[in-house]
Amino acid sequence: MQFPTDVLTVLTDQRTEIRHDQVRVPFELDRVVYEQVNVVLKDMGGRWDGRKSIRAHVFPYRIEEFMRQCLAAGEYPSRTDQGWYATPPALVTQVVDAAGIYAGHTVLEPSAGAGAMTADIASRGGLVDAVEIDRRRAQILRAQGDCRTVIEGDFLALDPLDLEQGYDRIVMNPPFNTGLDHILHALKFMSDDGHLVAIMTAGLMWWSDRKSVEFRQLVEEVGGEIEALPDDSFAVSGTNVRTCLVFVPGYAGSRLQTHDWLMRQPRQLGLFDFAA
Repeated sequence: MQFPTDVLTVLTDQRTEIRHDQVRVPFELDRVVYEQVNVVLKDMGGRWDGRKSIRAHVFPYRIEEFMRQCLAAGEYPSRTDQGWYATPPALVTQVVDAAGIYAGHTVLEPSAGAGAMTADIASRGGLVDAVEIDRRRAQILRAQGDCRTVIEGDFLALDPLDLEQGYDRIVMNPPFNTGLDHILHALKFMSDDGHLVAIMTAGLMWWSDRKSVEFRQLVEEVGGEIEALPDDSFAVSGTNVRTCLVFVPGYAGSRLQTHDWLMRQPRQLGLFDFAA
């Protein structure tokens, strides 16, 4: 999306403060211009916090480098168009805690966005590889320096057999409309004894289509869990969609179609399209 001219003027004004997770405009704006700025910042994932100590648009991810890149290009990736909602900080902690990430663990974040989870993973000593479909957010991930590798592209198009080894941990907040496809594909990148933790729309807990039913049965069989999250978990990211947390533990001998499982199969039989 192109920045409206007046919005670009405001955001590039030397008085505008863009630091960490906040954008603050400490000068008066015409009401029409303010509304334009507010719409754009909300579309980028920000939410106005009017408390006297803050009075800024606050983002659930680090906005400084992201905004710098967008302003230089004169455009930004619309959250609405791409179905992208950054993982709120409190939920990042819950997801990474549930994954049990320790120093030296290899970690895949296959829908990394602007790096909401990667900093926490790296701070725990995880060696994180990220995948992000949006070019600008992939650039931001590289600039932030949390990741060992950043792949720009569609995660669903990646071939797990291109890897020599599966990952110890997979954490993900995939697009809500194709979340289950992303989770099933992600399992193919996990080692036999790895763990996967994913955020998913709450409908996964009751959808009656065959894929959803079979997935719930699989999670129960391997001792995993699908837990409802509070209704307002993504309110700070601009949506009230109900979500759940999916935990899938791996272990040798389970029927999870992990990376190790794939590597044990006869490759000439073409047995590798399991997401459908």
